[in-house]
Amino acid sequence: MSESGVDRKALWVVRELGLPAIVKPCVSCRSTRHRPTDKFRVNASGKLLDVWMLISCEGCGRTSKIPIHERIHVQALAHERLLMFERNDPAMVRRLLVEEPFAFRLDWSGTWVLETDMPFYQFDGDAVPLEVLVRFELPVPVRVERLVMAGFGLSRAVVRGMVADGRVRLPVAVDAKVHEDFGFFVG
Repeated sequence: MSESGVDRKALWVVRELGLPAIVKPCVSCRSTRHRPTDKFRVNASGKLLDVWMLISCEGCGRTSKIPIHERIHVQALAHERLLMFERNDPAMVRRLLVEEPFAFRLDWSGTWVLETDMPFYQFDGDAVPLEVLVRFELPVPVRVERLVMAGFGLSRAVVRGMVADGRVRLPVAVDAKVHEDFGFFVG
C-alpha cells in the first residue's frame, strides 16, 4: 500500500480536440458561433496601434473582427507580442482564447475528450481504494460530476450518491466547475 493508503492510481487526461468557439451574434445570419481564422489585423496610426483578431461565422463564413488592443501606444506592447500579431501566429490565437482573459463568452462544446488509463472501475463492497489524478491539456471549465460520470461510465444519480455516502471524496463540490489539474479518491 502507498503512503496515502491507496493501492491503485489512475490518470485521467482532458485531451484537447480544438479551441473553443466564440459566442457572438453574426450580423449576416442567425448563427452565434465563430471560429478564429488564425489571422490578426494590425493598424498603426502614428504611435498608436489597433489589433484585432479575425473570426469567421460558422453559419455563413462572414469574417468579423474582435478588438484585442485599441489605441495602445506602440511602446506599451511587448515587441515579441507585436511580432506574433504581425505574423499571424496560431500560438497567439490559442493564448488569447485559452490563457488570457477574453472579453467574449466561449463555447467549449466539442473541444475536449476524457482519456483514462484504466478500464471501467467496478464498484463493489470489497473495492480497493483508488486515487484518480485528473490532468488538463486545455483549461476547459467542466463540472466535476461530468468528469466522474465519463471516467467511470456512471449516471449522475449514481455519482452524486457515491459522493453523498463518502465512496467518492472530492476536493471541491460535485457540481463545481474545474479547469486545472486535481485529484480525488474512490473507495
